Amino acid sequence: MSRLKAEDFLSLGDCSQDEIYQILSQALEIKRFRQLNNENKGLDGKTVALIFQKPSTRTRVSFEAGIAQLGAHPIFLSASELQLTRGESYKDTGEVLSRYVDGIVMRAFSHKDLEELADGATVPVINGLTDEFHPCQVLADFMTILEKKDRIAGLKLAYVGDGNNVANSLLLGSVKVGLNIAIASPQGFEPKAEIVRKAMHFMRGISPKVSLTEDPIEAVKDADMVYTDVWTSMGQEKERKKRIEIFKPYQVNKQLLSKAKEDVVVMHCLPAHYGEEIERDVLDEFNCVFLDQAENRLHVQKALLSLLLGD
Repeated sequence: MSRLKAEDFLSLGDCSQDEIYQILSQALEIKRFRQLNNENKGLDGKTVALIFQKPSTRTRVSFEAGIAQLGAHPIFLSASELQLTRGESYKDTGEVLSRYVDGIVMRAFSHKDLEELADGATVPVINGLTDEFHPCQVLADFMTILEKKDRIAGLKLAYVGDGNNVANSLLLGSVKVGLNIAIASPQGFEPKAEIVRKAMHFMRGISPKVSLTEDPIEAVKDADMVYTDVWTSMGQEKERKKRIEIFKPYQVNKQLLSKAKEDVVVMHCLPAHYGEEIERDVLDEFNCVFLDQAENRLHVQKALLSLLLGD
């Protein structure tokens, strides 16, 4: 099995188109093998540390389960229980853990903390989520699109809502794989200008279209997939009431989805707050693939672990 050229997986911006498709191809193969009860134990005897600063359902369980299914041993480490709370640097933590384990997954608030950890580590480091990026989620999203549409390049994805870590990763990943993307966010809640500049830089010589707008109807027009996420991310709880008022026009509902293609696929990375970013009735009348996206977290992460840590 070939390895990824990258030593770490911190952002989709660090991956080439070939590397992204390599991960997706491996993930589809892993999923097929699992359905045939033929698990790949390619990481037998290895150990992976999981450092989490944030609560988690899908990220923690999918990584722990995936690591075990590959034959490796997961060690869950709450950041509050490490010497980080007593002033030890992330760089030193990465250096020390590298003496014990074969890989590190980190779910953090600050992306700079993740980068500092990776700078110190001599084993592969995987981004399980930061406030800036959520690349494993977007790999699962791309895998789901492949399963539902048989291709990614040339399709149109509309993302409606907060320009958060998911939106950032969708933007960077889409231009890498040739997916047209339209993002609709209220003024002041768009993806960071720096991320947009990076995406535009990656577009040189390739053909995907990128659209940033405040109008959700414009974004959703003729979309193959419509994607939304919570309006209030972890760490923003004090802003929740304000955000609900600002984002009301950005709810994904039947009226908005009527502007998309007839066979539109509706996506959400979960958890969903029904009645806020998405109308519950959408579940009954449209092709919603939330659970497929959640399941595919397991498969793409196993692919990542195999390609980064495998022999």
